[in-house]
Amino acid sequence: MARYTHNLMQTDASALQWGIIGAGLLPQDKRMKECLEPQDHLYTLVERSGEQVNATVIGSVTQVIYAGEDRHPLLVALDDPQIRIVSLTVTENGYYINKATNSLDADHPNIAHDIAHPEDSKTAIGIIVAGYARRRKNGLAAFTSLSCDNIQHNGNVLRCAVLSLAQRIDPALAEWIDKHATFPNTMVDRITPVTQQHHIDYLAHNLGVVDRWPVFSEAFTQWVIEDKFAQGRPSWEDVGAQFVGDVAPYELMKLRLLNASHLAIAGLGQLCGYTLIDETMRDERIARYMRALMQRETGPTLQPVPGVDLAVYQDTLIARFANPVIQDTVQRVNTDAPLATLVDSARDLLTLGASIDLLALGIAAWLRRVRGEDEQGRPIEIRHPFAPTLRERALQGGSDPRPLLSLNILFGSLGKKAGFVTPVAEWLDSLYRKGAHKTLDEAATRLAF
Repeated sequence: MARYTHNLMQTDASALQWGIIGAGLLPQDKRMKECLEPQDHLYTLVERSGEQVNATVIGSVTQVIYAGEDRHPLLVALDDPQIRIVSLTVTENGYYINKATNSLDADHPNIAHDIAHPEDSKTAIGIIVAGYARRRKNGLAAFTSLSCDNIQHNGNVLRCAVLSLAQRIDPALAEWIDKHATFPNTMVDRITPVTQQHHIDYLAHNLGVVDRWPVFSEAFTQWVIEDKFAQGRPSWEDVGAQFVGDVAPYELMKLRLLNASHLAIAGLGQLCGYTLIDETMRDERIARYMRALMQRETGPTLQPVPGVDLAVYQDTLIARFANPVIQDTVQRVNTDAPLATLVDSARDLLTLGASIDLLALGIAAWLRRVRGEDEQGRPIEIRHPFAPTLRERALQGGSDPRPLLSLNILFGSLGKKAGFVTPVAEWLDSLYRKGAHKTLDEAATRLAF
C-alpha cells in the first residue's frame, strides 16, 4: 500500500491529501518505530530481480505508532475523522477463526479478554471494534477495514470476526458497523522478507544509503481489490492496482498456488536443514515436488482467472521462489503462510474423490515441524497462537498425527476423516523414521515427480 500510494503522489497532486500511519502491536514492532522516527518515517524500498536493482525512498508514511504496550495512542488515532481506511496484515492466526465452526473463536483467552475489556483489547480485531465503538459514540463516520492477509475471502473473514466480537460486546454496535462499515476483499502478491541487518548493510555498501529500516522485496507485484470503500479511496488503479467486482478467482489462485506451495516447500526445506527459500528450491526434488503439487493437486481446484494464464503463473512462481537475491527464509514462510491453504485444498480434492498424496506430504512436514526441533534435536522456533498446544500434541503423538489433527480450530471435521488422516499419517511416520531427505527420495519415486 505504501508503494502504490507513494507512486500515486508522484503523479497526482490530489493524492497528497492521503497519508499512512503505521501501527505495530508486537514487541518487534517497537524497533521499527525507533528506526523510522529519526528518518521522518522515510524508508528505502529496494526491489530486486536478478542483477536488476531499483531503490526508491518511500514518502507516504507520516507516522508510526507502537501500541504493543499501550493501546491508547492507536485508539486516539482511529478517532481522527481523517482516517478513512484501516488496513491490516496480521496473518491468518490474527483473526481467531475456528475452522470447525468457521466463526470467531470466542473461547480463546485473547478474545475473551477483548469481550470483557473492549477498551484494552489484546487483538487487532478488538482494536478495530473499539475504534468503531468510539466513532459511533462521537458521531463520526465508519472507516473501511481493509484486510491484506493471505486468507480466502479476507474481507468477509474480517467482517465476520469484527461483527461477531461487536455482537458480544454491544449488539447495537454490531448493527451500526454492519450498516455503515465496509470490508473489501483483496489479493496482495509480493514476496517481502523481514528486514535483516544484511539488508541494511547491503544498502549502505552498495548504494551509499544509510537507512535503519529499509524494505527489500522482489520486483513482481500485484494488488487486486474489491471496490467497496465507505469514505472514498486513493486512485490506486492509476499506478497499477486492479479494482474488480469479484476478487475470489485471483485470491484463490494466489492462495492455492503461491501460499500453499510456499508453506509446503518451506516445511520440507526446514526439516532438510535449509535456511532460505531459494536454497530449498535448489534441491531438485523439492522444486519438482512444488511443480507436481501445483499441476496435480492445488491447480485443479481453481476456476479460470480473468486475464491470467495459470500455467505461466506457475512457471513464474517457481522462478520467483528460486530468486537468490530475495533471501527469504523458510522460518518466515513457515510462520506467516496460512495452514488453511493446504488444508482447504485437501478438503476440496477429497470432496471430488481425488488424491491428496502431495498435499499430505506438505501437511505432514508442518506437523513434524511444530514439534519444535529438527532431526538433529536443534530447536525450531514456533510462532503461533497455539504454539504450546501444538508442541505438546506433537510430542504426545510423535508419528501419529491424530492428537494434532484433532485440533478442530485448525482442521475442523477433516481431521477425523480417514481419507485425510491416512495419507498424512503415512508421510509423518516416514519423516520420523527415515528423515526428510529419505522421505523426499521415496516420495519422488512413488509419486513420480
